[in-house]
Amino acid sequence: MRIILYTGKGGVGKTSIAAATALRTAQLGYNTLVISTDAAHSLADSLDVEIAHEPTEIVHNLWGQEINVLLEMEDTWVTIQNYVEEVFSWGGIDEILVDELISYPGTDELFSLLEIKKHHDQGDYDVIVVDCAPTGETMRMLSFPDITKWWMERLFPLGRKTTNLARPLMKFITRFPITQDMKAVAGIPMPDSRLFDSIENFFHRMESLQEILCDPDKSSIRLVLNPEKMVIKEVQRTYTYLNLFGFSCDAVVANRIIPAEVSDAYFEEWKHLQEIYGKEVEEAFYPLPILKLPLFDREIVGLEMLERTAGELFGDADPADLLFRGETQKVVKKGQDYQLSIPLPLVGKDDVELIQREYELVVKIGNYKRDIILPRVLSGLRAEGARFDENRLVLDFVRPREKEEEENGR
Repeated sequence: MRIILYTGKGGVGKTSIAAATALRTAQLGYNTLVISTDAAHSLADSLDVEIAHEPTEIVHNLWGQEINVLLEMEDTWVTIQNYVEEVFSWGGIDEILVDELISYPGTDELFSLLEIKKHHDQGDYDVIVVDCAPTGETMRMLSFPDITKWWMERLFPLGRKTTNLARPLMKFITRFPITQDMKAVAGIPMPDSRLFDSIENFFHRMESLQEILCDPDKSSIRLVLNPEKMVIKEVQRTYTYLNLFGFSCDAVVANRIIPAEVSDAYFEEWKHLQEIYGKEVEEAFYPLPILKLPLFDREIVGLEMLERTAGELFGDADPADLLFRGETQKVVKKGQDYQLSIPLPLVGKDDVELIQREYELVVKIGNYKRDIILPRVLSGLRAEGARFDENRLVLDFVRPREKEEEENGR
């Protein structure tokens, strides 16, 4: 099975490209599911068909799905949801508001992840193409298993033990004359073992999914952008974070490029800017392949236009293939510090010039430069100790000495 996820800034054309990719893989004979994780679904609009919460057959070998979070919660979150509803009711919250409050920020992304895992485990499809939400929501979705692992390893066992101790104590307190306030506290619903088992099972599934999405032979992320400054910067930042969390990117899609044959004077400045930003994209994301898609003379809606899009984007290539194999930039934690490594074949240390700004690292080699947007965890650190290790430039990001001495003196 191949899982291909498309993400990028809102409005760059992720949905159309995801739908076109899925249509092409279906035409090549793969059983294909295209699934939307964006709360503001537009996949059905792009395909120009009705799509339900369950996979809907569109054409031969192609199914589409737009996830309904409320329905998904009823299937997989019922034990946890029932407990939270009890606590809300105990707190005097109106029952009408409970369903709204239970859908806390990130719920959509959370259950989208579980739906991808469900289809992976069932094995009904050869290719799953995911139309992700804009980059911020996608990063929250993809980083969720890694972040919650910390809570599960450190606080979850403590919470279970504390509850097991508190439950008999609460029952004991209610046997004695106490104030109304104490009775209210004693009456709070206590979680039982079923709740903890449900939570534990849920996070084990998330951990298993992370292994699937971090397997470069099985899953890959493709970044979609338009050749515009703000869009490129955001996608660069996303690319760095994806590397930080261990996800594999195998291509960048540069969308809405004005064709050379457009000669109208109105577009000349746009074409000039796109040429400049196009070079920036190639430098920033080297060695990833850059797939280019022109700006069409009409909107990309319906199967005919999606087929045309796939032809322009992939030519005779198979979209299900892994388009790039190998590590790109990589960020790893080393104690309190971090290490960044970048592939730079056929280059010596003396050929490289480094410039660090707050959130950026500029790597210059001769007349070429690469502008790397640093994750926020590196913004307060200083890059030093540049060296080469098997054709990779390795940089150590360490805390400034005065800051380290200040923290040690507390």
